[in-house]
Amino acid sequence: MTAASTRRVVIDTDTGIDDALAVIYLAASEGVEIVACTTTFGNCSTAHAIENVSHVLRLCGLDEVPVHPGREGPISGEPAKHSWFVHGHDGLGDQDLDRVPATPSAESAADALVRLGRENPGELDLLVLGAQSNIADAVAIDPDVLTRYRSVVIMGGSGPYAEPGDVMEVDANVAADPQAAAVMFGAPRAHMVMVGVNVTTPTIMDEEFIARLGAVDAPIARFSHAVTEAYLDFYQEKWGRRICAAHDGLAAGVMIHPELVRTALRGPVNVRSDGFATRARLMRTVDDKPTVFPYEDAPETVVVTEVDHAAFLADFLEKLVTADERLGRGA
Repeated sequence: MTAASTRRVVIDTDTGIDDALAVIYLAASEGVEIVACTTTFGNCSTAHAIENVSHVLRLCGLDEVPVHPGREGPISGEPAKHSWFVHGHDGLGDQDLDRVPATPSAESAADALVRLGRENPGELDLLVLGAQSNIADAVAIDPDVLTRYRSVVIMGGSGPYAEPGDVMEVDANVAADPQAAAVMFGAPRAHMVMVGVNVTTPTIMDEEFIARLGAVDAPIARFSHAVTEAYLDFYQEKWGRRICAAHDGLAAGVMIHPELVRTALRGPVNVRSDGFATRARLMRTVDDKPTVFPYEDAPETVVVTEVDHAAFLADFLEKLVTADERLGRGA
């Protein structure tokens, strides 16, 4: 891949465990440049997200990538809730990591998103891995901000309305700030892709995957295995096995390898609550019929409904176990 065809990525992240793996995956992938990281809350506090993504970038030898501090809670309503029971209190499984203090940029996440889009129109891809609060703040500054990114890929949402009887996974990123999610899905854009829990939850890092990752004795691989083991402490109560879903990793994979998408639907996405959960939903059923109730019009979003799980997981594992070699990191 030539320099002209390098995919240049801005990552908006609430850097928990699966976010960290997604950053490593992108860093170790050919033809990908991480341009900047903007931070938000969800898996952990924004302060921890800054520390965590700075640690991961440093581990990958990408100390020069700027990290921009974002909003510490939702636009309105209740204060931020953090998923400490999934990701640990520090967002990376409470592993007592030996971290150098982070030095984030003085420029805010929203300002950076606007500036980067204006300076590089049509050249950057935006990967959204946490609450969409920074995106909404950027839209408030510049309503056309998302039109300046070549693509916006979101790990979040729940896809179309599912088959009767199917139970949907929690849509945590949207639930963290529903108002922000509604702003984002309603904003003008060049190309927006939802990689929702409907496709990320079945993307399973199984026992063989975890064992192969744990067999590599190198710094990045050791880190990846250690934080994943902490992740499994939560997931074992979900499935009775020490396996987990590669939520954010799959969104990163779809961004850099769009051929992984087997099927997708297109249409408006609304943020809706049924009184128990708030989700971002494509206003279509799984067989591409309109809902029986009225909904708000919105620009078209490409909503992924099926991916090549095996191909992604093979690439994801290969990049994680060879990241040290690929990035020239010592043992």
